[in-house]
Amino acid sequence: MATAADVLDRVEDEPLHAQFRRDVLAGLSRAQKAIPARWFYDHHGSELFEQITELAEYYPTRTEIGILAEHCPEIGQVVGAGRVVVEFGAGSATKTPLLLDCIAPAGYVPIDISGDFLRESCTPLQARYPALPIHPVEADFGSPAVLPAALERHGRLGFFPGSTIGNMEPFAAVDLLRTMRATLGEDSLLLIGMDRIKDEAVLTAAYDDAMGVTAEFNLNLAHRINRELGGTIPLAALQHRAIWNDDRARIEMHLEARHDITFDVAGHRFTMHAGETIHTENSHKYDMRSAATLLLAGGWAPLRRWRDADDAFMVILASAIGEDLTG
Repeated sequence: MATAADVLDRVEDEPLHAQFRRDVLAGLSRAQKAIPARWFYDHHGSELFEQITELAEYYPTRTEIGILAEHCPEIGQVVGAGRVVVEFGAGSATKTPLLLDCIAPAGYVPIDISGDFLRESCTPLQARYPALPIHPVEADFGSPAVLPAALERHGRLGFFPGSTIGNMEPFAAVDLLRTMRATLGEDSLLLIGMDRIKDEAVLTAAYDDAMGVTAEFNLNLAHRINRELGGTIPLAALQHRAIWNDDRARIEMHLEARHDITFDVAGHRFTMHAGETIHTENSHKYDMRSAATLLLAGGWAPLRRWRDADDAFMVILASAIGEDLTG
């Protein structure tokens, strides 16, 4: 059985496979088993997430796209031309053209942990913007990134759509915002999407769709552990659960054991009792004040906010606070 001491802090320049192993072994060793949500996104996981964004129940993607499309002229006016767009967790970059069309950027740097998927998503962008320098970076965007030297002289606009910030505990979200601040540097801007608190039934349905795509997405993490880490997790013994935690204003996703199971991962043995879960994802929801507090703690001062007519989602433009908060 692995212990937490076996799987302490990962080294930033460590290969992604080793990071994955450390995070999985550490997470399965806890009393409440938990694995960071970033490991959902192997190639198949990224494809499944794109399917989720098209589901009727999953409102965030289409709502955010609507906000960006409607307010594109104002966003372009406030941001100005000639900035390098740095997109954190770019995925398929489906929202990226909406932003690039608004601001006449000097370059585009998508950062994503799934390298193959990242490069595939850049191909249509390069065809659409042949004169735009595009420099994909395969990396965990939770660590500071070194941007291409050719783009250093330009101002930077971080782009973090999709309410991905909600996947993190508040302390981790603050750390990530500070890391983005370190990556983007002085005088930078950040355009970030955040999901709003709303009716529980709407929220739960968005993370437990009738077609079962989100369940497949959640279970794909166990498939990946078995495939990449020599795991023997009995997949049929796990079921997807999505729960609204009102005290923490978040949807939680879990993999729940249907019955007692024992399995191995990377040479370590683990046991789960019936009803025990692996906590795989959080999706925190925000109101205006909690969103502002989070951004300020991370080194960003909100400048403008845009919302949809139903007040379901918000896009916030923030500026880097002058003091360096990364030390």
